[in-house]
Amino acid sequence: MVSGKASVPPHSDGTARSGHDLTAAEHAEYERLRRAARVRHRRARRAGASVLLVLTVLLAPLAVVAAWVDDQVSDTDRYVQTVAPLASDPAVQKVVTDRLTDRVVDNVDVEAVTASLTKALADTGAPPRVVERAEALAGPLRSAVRTVVHRNVSRVVTSDAFQQAWEGSNRRAHAAVLNMVTGEREGALRATGDTVELDIGAVVDQVRQRLVDEGFGKAAAIPDTDRSITLFRTDQLGRAQDAMRLLDIVGVWLPVLTVALAALAVWTAPGHRVMLLVTALGIGVMMVLLLVALALVRRAYLDSVPPAALPSDAAAAVFDTFLRFLRDSTRTLLVVSLITALTACLYGPGRAARAVRTVAQRGATAAGQALTRAGVRTGPVGRRLAAHHSWITGIAIGAGVLALVLWNHPTVGAVVLVLALVLAVLTVAAVLAAAAGPAPAPAADEAGHAVP
Repeated sequence: MVSGKASVPPHSDGTARSGHDLTAAEHAEYERLRRAARVRHRRARRAGASVLLVLTVLLAPLAVVAAWVDDQVSDTDRYVQTVAPLASDPAVQKVVTDRLTDRVVDNVDVEAVTASLTKALADTGAPPRVVERAEALAGPLRSAVRTVVHRNVSRVVTSDAFQQAWEGSNRRAHAAVLNMVTGEREGALRATGDTVELDIGAVVDQVRQRLVDEGFGKAAAIPDTDRSITLFRTDQLGRAQDAMRLLDIVGVWLPVLTVALAALAVWTAPGHRVMLLVTALGIGVMMVLLLVALALVRRAYLDSVPPAALPSDAAAAVFDTFLRFLRDSTRTLLVVSLITALTACLYGPGRAARAVRTVAQRGATAAGQALTRAGVRTGPVGRRLAAHHSWITGIAIGAGVLALVLWNHPTVGAVVLVLALVLAVLTVAAVLAAAAGPAPAPAADEAGHAVP
């Protein structure tokens, strides 16, 4: 006979909660409340994970930019790596050479020289025709002066010594980037009001010395006011400086916070693999948007620079040189996000994922069987590898992630190299596990019982 009461559900340790039984209605109500609590718990976890995901996705591009700014300001070697290519860029060299040549030639009073020559010829009784032709020497003399000056300036600007001097001066004046974003007026790169200028005083000094050595002492009188080149002007420089200062302050902790939020989002979500996939895709999308934003900023910058102030090719070289490491970091994080998303997919229950895993397993098994037929068996080692396949996979992936974290400024090539090494380790482990061969049969005693 069936009782109308149900036993009180036991505790997790199997003991009864009380000395009386629940009725069927009470038991049904209890189960309903427990299911409702479980649903509410899952909803709370899902909502918390969603909030963490949104914060991670929004902070990801800011973290990349903040890390780049902090890197450029705090790492002297990195900063020198950034600005060093400008000294050897043909477009920048041409601008510097032409600007210095123009300023030197403008300081040579060719008309005064020809007037003095004409007067000297007239005073010595030279024929009138010779005196008249002397007055026409202004154009050829100016052209000759410009040719000599341009040749000497070009030799200075294109020489290895200039590139070394450029790197050395930037290394000593590494505060230039910090000065630009804070409005200070020291260093090679500085901000004055709404203008960003490049100080070329070291080049001016070298050109002066060469002109003096060539006998052009007057031509070497380059005014001290002509020791800088305007890179660009913008009325938003003040806001940009405020934003850069803020990013510099959080440059160290914002990337750490973003990674922590991403990890919490994956850990909090009911479905860890799905949340890992969504987080990776979200960060990847934000990296694409950051690359698009950099392209739009580049276009706006080039449009804002008048050709008279800086030719478009030189302006593009300046922009691309200063932001190339930011673009490289963004591309690297994009590739890492895509690889993470692909890994999450391959470990999922989808048909394509199962097919890939099956093909990989069959390939490893075939390779292991080939080794076995060749007389190579891994024995107990291979069986341990097969028994701890999940641990080996986790360790290999963790080691790859740690390598990228410890890598100094990893590039896309570094990510591909680490991925290849991780796949190689997993492939070798799977092949060795497949080559273990059958486990030996347990020995038996005289009574036929298996001996442990």
